Amino acid sequence: MHNFKQLAVWEKAMTVAEMVHQLCQQLPDSERYGLVSQMRRAAVSVPSNIAEGSGRGTNADFRRFLSISTGSAYELETQLLLTSRFGYHSAEQLVPVLSQISELQRMLYGLRNSLRD
Repeated sequence: MHNFKQLAVWEKAMTVAEMVHQLCQQLPDSERYGLVSQMRRAAVSVPSNIAEGSGRGTNADFRRFLSISTGSAYELETQLLLTSRFGYHSAEQLVPVLSQISELQRMLYGLRNSLRD
C-alpha cells in the first residue's frame, strides 16, 4: 500500500483538476451537460483512481488503476483540445494546463512501470 497523499503524481493530478475546474467556469452554459460535465469527471477521475489504486493490496492492482488514470488524462487532453477547436478557449490559454497534463501522463507512465512485480 502507498500513501497517495505523498505521491507527486497525485499532487500533480490534483493541480490539473483545479486548473480544469477554473477553465470549465469559462465555458458557456450550453456546455454544462456536455463538455463541462465530461471534463470535470475526467479531471476528478485521475487523482481519484491514483488514490483508490494506492490502497489496493498488490502492485498489479495499483498498476491497473494507474492505467485508468492515464486513460482519463488522455481523455481530458482531448476534451481541452476540443474547447479550442470549438472556439471556447484559445490555444494559448490551454498551454499551461496541457503542459501539466503532459507531465502528468509521463509521471503516471513512470510510476506504473516502476511497479513491476
